[in-house]
Amino acid sequence: MARATIKRTKFSYSDRGHGDAVLFVHGFPLNKSMWKSQLASLSPYYQCIAPDLRGHGSSQDVSGTYTVDILADDLKGLLDRLGIHRVTLVGFSMGGYVAFAFYRKYPRSVRSLVLADTRPQADSPEAKQGRETAAQTVLTEGTTGIATTLTGRMLAPASQQRPALVQSVKTIMTSTPVNGWVGDLRGLAARPDSMDTLAKITCPTLILVGDQDAVTPPADSQLMAERIKDAKLVTISGAGHLSPMEQPRAFNRALRQFLQG
Repeated sequence: MARATIKRTKFSYSDRGHGDAVLFVHGFPLNKSMWKSQLASLSPYYQCIAPDLRGHGSSQDVSGTYTVDILADDLKGLLDRLGIHRVTLVGFSMGGYVAFAFYRKYPRSVRSLVLADTRPQADSPEAKQGRETAAQTVLTEGTTGIATTLTGRMLAPASQQRPALVQSVKTIMTSTPVNGWVGDLRGLAARPDSMDTLAKITCPTLILVGDQDAVTPPADSQLMAERIKDAKLVTISGAGHLSPMEQPRAFNRALRQFLQG
């Protein structure tokens, strides 16, 4: 685990391997450990970088709303610190929203794009209110109860019968500070619609989605594949929303084939 200070905020990140750089961006309310299998699989061939976003994992616990633009700027600062000019950007769920923001701001820094279990649309008014309700729940009751509920929503039914996986996901979620949960939730509610961004993406793009994803359903991935020029869509069988953790072999196989191509 390495550390870097970017604009007075301290970040923790993994940096393994050599070759073309691949930057993995985790989702809400997780941390870089969700990418454990991907780093093990790909680091013999690529430089794999997986940061803890602000307020997550071992990065600094900071208050405020974590907008996708703020998180994109954090990533660019880390890449600049490492002297990396172009990456394959892999964004999972919230990390996909950040990837859209990063592409809008720094398109020349993106060699290729991987969008995993994510969607381009902004939140509806009802979803925004739900985010704020969840934020208030975390502030008043802590994260244990909501982490249990969210784990059930994210995992496919068969994955919910795997105790080690369920416990791993819950442990990651409950280790995220309250500031991280609230900063994410309010940032997710404030994120812009990225539908217009899709047609502007010109780099090679891979879209991955679990066939049982109930959070960002496969129809959203199909929409992105239709709107992004020459995008490739791969559906991961037997996975819910957490496809990189639920079905890592299939996820890694699709990712390797894309990178090799």
